[in-house]
Amino acid sequence: MSWSEEIFKSYDVRGIYPKDINEEVVGLIGKTIAGLVNGGRVVVGRDMRLSSPALHQALINGLLAGGSQIEDIGLVPIDAVYFAVGKFGYDAGIMITASHNPPEYNGLKIVKAGPTWIRGRELKEYVNKDYPIKIGGQIKDFNIWPQYIEHVLKFVDQTALKPLKVVIDAGNGMAGKVVPKLFKQLPFQVTPLFFELDGSAPNRPLNPLLPGAADQVVSKVRELKADVGIMFDGDTDRIFFLDEQGKFVPADVTLLLLAKEFLLKNPGAAIAYNLICSKAVPEFITKWGGKPLRTPVGYVNVSKVLKENKGILGGELSAHYSFRDNYYTDSGFIAAVMVLEFLSRESRPLSELVHEFSPYAKAPEVNLVIQDKGKVLQKIKQKYQDAEIDELDGVTVSYPEWWANIRPSNTEPLLRITVEGKTAELMEQKKLEILELIKLT
Repeated sequence: MSWSEEIFKSYDVRGIYPKDINEEVVGLIGKTIAGLVNGGRVVVGRDMRLSSPALHQALINGLLAGGSQIEDIGLVPIDAVYFAVGKFGYDAGIMITASHNPPEYNGLKIVKAGPTWIRGRELKEYVNKDYPIKIGGQIKDFNIWPQYIEHVLKFVDQTALKPLKVVIDAGNGMAGKVVPKLFKQLPFQVTPLFFELDGSAPNRPLNPLLPGAADQVVSKVRELKADVGIMFDGDTDRIFFLDEQGKFVPADVTLLLLAKEFLLKNPGAAIAYNLICSKAVPEFITKWGGKPLRTPVGYVNVSKVLKENKGILGGELSAHYSFRDNYYTDSGFIAAVMVLEFLSRESRPLSELVHEFSPYAKAPEVNLVIQDKGKVLQKIKQKYQDAEIDELDGVTVSYPEWWANIRPSNTEPLLRITVEGKTAELMEQKKLEILELIKLT
């Protein structure tokens, strides 16, 4: 059996099963993690993918060979693994999942005590070391559900909740197992879509942003005149909201909904956002008395800055939202109940709130295949040398009326361009100007 070293990504381990990732390498990774934590206590969960049971067993075999004491929490959302490590002090937590990737993919998300991430590219340095077989590894099952549900509900004031009409699309992913347990204690009128766990994803892509993925939830929101629609990806760490008209709520606007709710309960708190969020994000956070924390792109970076600055909430455009009181890790379900609490307090429909929190025009991210990315970034800095320039992540040029970020992808030969302006016309003009400049490089 062979496997590919390309599975070790910037943040996690991921590839096509069984060509790139399979039982052999996952067993090796299990033994490696056991070696890194000196045997230790390890909590293990998995998603509903068709290859997850086989990889789950291979992972356990590897951990046992490394002498680990394993507690298996079974089919769970990814944030249950983070919660387990934070709450119960495991030395490591491992989730078998490929998140929002298509069904033929699988992978692992790995954290150590804290929890803090073990990145895939870091793990790659250790997997070929010869860790000795250790005697004494053991495994037992652990029902984490009562403590997990109780934990999520601590984030919401249940007395403030109203019987909102909510359409929830689980996409045959792990949300289908969580929502019935979580929402049975809440007053919302939930209409479920695709709650049956099915790793073949028969009804829509596991990535809610792919073309056509939202068609059915949009239709159902409009048909029922629901207050809000919610979509989850496969392992539930990304959550997307739709307004009562069936339109996607931009993820940075969702961050502002959460920020307003948090700052109501925690005046003056710090909130992390990544640098391609709308500039409305730091403006509103400041207006509401909070402290904005600007971070590089990447959920792990947002969580890291949040923790270093003792912030309370972090979010980014990929629709990850992390929370101080969730051990600085993300949770789609904490975001879900808190946004629903915010909407319960509001008399206005969600579409009006989105409009209020979207005072600028931002272009969808443009991705260009560029080999000499450094040369392009230099040209951008020369062209806009009278701008306020920073290089926290790529190059950001800022003017009073508009700004742009041009950054290289960590994993592909791509240059990613984000442009925002005071008006749609100005945004479009500057986007075309930057694209023309790159084309001439």
